[in-house]
Amino acid sequence: MAEKPVPPYKVLIIDDSAVVRQTLKEIYSSDPELEVVGTAPDALIALKKLGELKPDVLSLDVQMPRMDGLTFLERLMKSNPMPVVMVSALTTKGSQEALRSLELGAVDIVEKPKLDVREGLEEISIQICDKIKAAAQAKLKTARQRYLTPQKKLSADAILPARSSVSKNKGQESLIAIGASTGGTVALRELLTPLPADMPGIVVVQHMPKAFTKSFSESLDKDCRLNVREAGEGEKVERGKVLVSPGDQHMMLKLDGNGYSVTMNNGELVNRHRPSVDVLFRSVANLAGSNSIGVILTGMGDDGAKGLVEIHEAGSHTLAQDEESCVVYGMPRKAVENGAVDEVLNLEEISKRLIELS
Repeated sequence: MAEKPVPPYKVLIIDDSAVVRQTLKEIYSSDPELEVVGTAPDALIALKKLGELKPDVLSLDVQMPRMDGLTFLERLMKSNPMPVVMVSALTTKGSQEALRSLELGAVDIVEKPKLDVREGLEEISIQICDKIKAAAQAKLKTARQRYLTPQKKLSADAILPARSSVSKNKGQESLIAIGASTGGTVALRELLTPLPADMPGIVVVQHMPKAFTKSFSESLDKDCRLNVREAGEGEKVERGKVLVSPGDQHMMLKLDGNGYSVTMNNGELVNRHRPSVDVLFRSVANLAGSNSIGVILTGMGDDGAKGLVEIHEAGSHTLAQDEESCVVYGMPRKAVENGAVDEVLNLEEISKRLIELS
C-alpha cells in the first residue's frame, strides 16, 4: 500500500490556457501546504510528466484539445489511479461534465476562477486550495469505475447565534439534516437512493461550487424515489422532499406553521465554507430540537462537528459515516471525538437506520 502523502502536497496543473495555468499556480502556491511541481497544456503532455514529477494530486481542466478531461480521467483511473480535482467553467455543459467526472473517479470539482473578476477571488482561492488538499488525502474508490491572506476561521456565530435553551417544538413535523464535503456526492447518492418516498423532509449541505448544486440535485432526483431539488428561499421542508443548499449560500431552517421552510444567507464563510454544515445544524438544533435526526458524512476538516453537538444536546439522534466507507474521515471523526454521535455506521446501515428512526 502506498504511503499516505504529507504536506506540502505536490500538484500537477493540467489546463490548455496558459493564463489559467498561471492563475492556478499562484493560487496553489500561496498555500504553504501545496507545492506546484509542474504544469501541462494538455492531457498527453501530462501523461509524460506523471512518472517524472510524481504528483500527489492532479488539477484537471474538463474541456481541453487533443484529449478532453473526462477521457483522460477514465484512462488514468484504469491504469494509474490517483486523486484528481476537476476544474470546470460555470456553464450548463461544464457542470454536467464535472458531475460525470465524479462518477469516473474524480475526488471533487472546483469552479474555474474568472480571470477578469477580482471580487470574491480570495474566497474562491481558499475553497479551491482546501479541496486540493482534501483530495490529496482522499481514499480512492477505483473499484467503482496569492491572492490569499491569513483568514480567521469563523464559526456559526458569524451567521446565527445559538439559543441558550432549545424548545422541543413537539407539534412540528420531524426532519433529517445531512452534512457532507469531499466524497459526499457519491455518499449522498448511496445514502438517499434506497430511501422510500414517504421519508420526513431532508435538508442537505454538500460543499460544492454554486454552478453544480442544481445539476447535482437534478441528477439525484432521477435516481431517488424522493423528490430532490436545489433549495430556494422560503421553500417548505416537506415529507418526501430533499432540499440541497445552493452552493454559494448558507441554508437555515425557519418555522412555517406546523412545519419548516428554509431561508438563505450569503454572509461570511463559516469554517471556510458557504454553505456551512454548522450553520444548517445550528438552525436545526435551535428550532427542531428533538424532532430531528442529524447525519454527518465524509469530508475534510470539522465543519458540522460543533453543529452536530448542538443537535445531539437538543435531544436528537445523530449518525456519522464510518471511517472505512469515507473518502476523507475528517468531519465524522471530529464529530465522534466531540461526543456528538450516537451511532457510527456505513452508508447502507445509515439508510436503514434512517428508515427505522423515521
